[in-house]
Amino acid sequence: MKELKMIVCAKQIPDPEAPFSAVSVDTQKKIVSVDAPDVINPYDENALEAAIRLKETIGGFITVISVGASLSDTVLRKAIAAGADELILVEDPAFQDIDSNGTAYVLKKTIEKIASYDLILTGRQAGDWDSGQVGLILAELLGLPCVSMAAKIELQDSHLLVERVVPIGTELVKTPLPSLVTVSNEVGELRYVSRSKILAMLKKRIPMKKMSAKDLGLETEKVSKLELVELQPPPDMRRQCVFIEGVNLEEKAQKLAQIIKDSI
Repeated sequence: MKELKMIVCAKQIPDPEAPFSAVSVDTQKKIVSVDAPDVINPYDENALEAAIRLKETIGGFITVISVGASLSDTVLRKAIAAGADELILVEDPAFQDIDSNGTAYVLKKTIEKIASYDLILTGRQAGDWDSGQVGLILAELLGLPCVSMAAKIELQDSHLLVERVVPIGTELVKTPLPSLVTVSNEVGELRYVSRSKILAMLKKRIPMKKMSAKDLGLETEKVSKLELVELQPPPDMRRQCVFIEGVNLEEKAQKLAQIIKDSI
């Protein structure tokens, strides 16, 4: 079996596990702010784990690409610590508020700079906006066959066998290389990477390239942006515990009935 040249697309987002209290919504400026550290999108970590398993099984080379207006190589070094071989950070202020089409277009132009590849892996969706569009659009732009919602990926000769999640269970799909596969969380979480190992990476020179829109020959005005028509904060999920007091069950029941009536 040949060694696979794999590309994993990884988005940097605020930690989706941040508490509700860390999220603020400005409905006038249509801005969502999250007071939480940035992390690699968990679904993209699933894709990276799938790539690392293939590398361990048959050998290969993993390039991780991330696109954004402001990226932290400190966050993305976790990918190298886990088992990736190279980072490409595509960073430009013009990518602020970039939409799914724009992101896929920038990824396409970046991937075209790579000499050759066999497999592109993305997460099934992002943990911030949950659109689930970028991988599918990217496959279309590159003219590649695409399999979505992968739970397991294996190489068989020059083809991939992909077990994908469907509403009634799973189905097995065979696709030629090169292909693009969007990976679901059923693959499993990215292997544990100790904090000490990540910190050690900060002291090392790692294979990392930084590129801008100019490096890719992009006309930034053609990179489509997300236009929010309306932004509403999520409903307040806080609850208040009330102890209903009374001399007997009948009085307590009457008070409870009144509370329910007043809330309708």
